[in-house]
Order: sequence, then structure tokens, then C-alpha cells
Amino acid sequence: MLNVDKLTYAANLASVSEVADQPNYRFVEADICDAASVKAALDSFAPDVVFNLAAETHVDRSIDGSDDFIRTNVNGVHTLLEACRAWQAKPEGFRFIQVSTDEVFGSIDKGGFTETSRYKPSSPYSASKAAADHLVRAWHSTYDFPSIITNCSNNYGPHQFPEKFIPTVILKALRGETIPLYGDGQQVRDWLYVDDHADALLTVAQKGVLGETYCIGGGHTPTNLDLARTVCALVDERLPETRGSTSADLIKRVADRPGHDRRYAIDFSRIKRELGWSPRMTLEQGLAQTVDWYMNNEDWLHALVDQGKAGQRLGTAKTAEASS
Repeated sequence: MLNVDKLTYAANLASVSEVADQPNYRFVEADICDAASVKAALDSFAPDVVFNLAAETHVDRSIDGSDDFIRTNVNGVHTLLEACRAWQAKPEGFRFIQVSTDEVFGSIDKGGFTETSRYKPSSPYSASKAAADHLVRAWHSTYDFPSIITNCSNNYGPHQFPEKFIPTVILKALRGETIPLYGDGQQVRDWLYVDDHADALLTVAQKGVLGETYCIGGGHTPTNLDLARTVCALVDERLPETRGSTSADLIKRVADRPGHDRRYAIDFSRIKRELGWSPRMTLEQGLAQTVDWYMNNEDWLHALVDQGKAGQRLGTAKTAEASS
């Protein structure tokens, strides 16, 4: 496997230290917007599959400044598509997997997003991902480019950068600090354990139909407030009984962020029916494993805190301390 990463603020090579010395793993520091670097990576590694997981993420940061999101998520995808299309040494059966998000669909009142849901992005981040998806579809239609798009729900699990919701709650609970929660906390997200997502992507790469889209979800849709309380309870179960209060008491509602989608949910019946994939991890099991990992790897976590990369949500000057 060749791992290409620009090593921006959210990157952490310590997260891949367990595989860094494996003979079938290589790492290249490069920007997907750099056509020469992309071409060199393709020529040197000759992949059968390209998974595009590279993206500027986090809605808050995109609200503060959209330039990087357009550059990487739109222009970078264009660079990847053109480099792969022009690559003369593509192996037989080569395919390009565009890893997208359910946020391109906007908000849904009931039921779940499907592969035919209308795109209605609400933030610069989701708009940039939607634009990338449209590029991939157009390249397949116009150039017969061998591509597939996946739209996944919120990922969680070990090694996740601590600006994200679940690790933010864990970190704040461990440190006895206020846990900020946007608005009334009744926003709903569909939570997908990271290993289940990886299995889904491999399944799509092996069995998926070129030119098609597959929605990947975890099937777990608690409110943000309920999820925060559950994570707090898991942390409390693992802490010595010396605090005198529960971590859930630290939750504080703060001003909502602009354009905050109310509800996401994924209907993953197509990938289950056609490709035989479904999530294996329950939310209870996944959250317990995630909390255990962060509490057993506090050196990894606190190193990011010391570097100023954790302990707060990054982006939006008005809501920089908020969590969603």
C-alpha cells in the first residue's frame, strides 16, 4: 500500500507507526494538487486501485476560510483524475474510488439518504465535496474513466484527530473541562466505525460496478446530546471515583454554527443487497473500544494538546470553542 499525504495540521505519522516498517507499506509526502508528484507516485507504485480519501475537512474550518477546501477538494480531485486518466501504465482492471460524505445531501427529516438522493450541500466543505463528486461522475461519463463514488456517514474510532466530536468529548471529560455542544444538541448523525468503513471501501473496490455510487452507513443515529452523554458515561466508568460529579455535568450548550444541518442518516441497503456488506460494529461496542483506545494512548493524545492541535474545535471565529 502506498500512503500519500500532505501532512497538514491534522496529520500524525505516529498514527501509522505500527505499519511503517511493513514491507508492503510505503509513505510519500505529497500534495494531490501537485500533478508531478501524483504522476511520480503512480509511476513508482503502479496501483491497481486509487482511493481518494484526501480532503480538507471540518465544516467549522470551511466557514472560516473556504480557499483550502476548494483547492484540495475540487482542484486536487481534478488533478488526480487527470493524472490517472493520462497514466499510460494503468493495470488491467484499474479503478478510482472517490470517498465522499453524506453531507453533500444536506439534511433529511426522516429515513435515510440513498444513492439517488438530491445533492443539497449546506457548507463550503460539503459544497466542495459535492463538486468533486460531480467531477468524478463527469469523467466517467465523458472519458469512460473507471470510477466509483462512495458516500459515508460520520466516522469514529481510534486515531481520529481530536478536533472531531467524539475525541473532543473524551479529551474534555478526561481533563475535567467544559464540553461545548452546539445549539440544543438535538442534531442527529449516523455513526460508522472506522474499521467497518475500511471493509466497505475494500468491498466496493473488489465488487463495485464502475460508474455507480454506494452509500455506506453505520445504522446508528443518536442525537449529539445523547451521544455526548454516552461517551461521558463510558469515560466515568473507567476513571477512579474521585471527581464527585459526572462528566456529563461538563456539557454546556453554546451558540449554534451557521448552516448546521439537522439530521443525517444513511440507507445502506444497496451495498448490503448488491455487494454483501453491512456494518459489524454496534455503537455500544465501537464507543467502548474508542474510549479505551484514547485512554490507553493518552501520550498520543496529549502530544497533540501540547502542540496546540487538540483541546478545541478549529475554525469559525464566532464558534471556535463549539462542538457538533
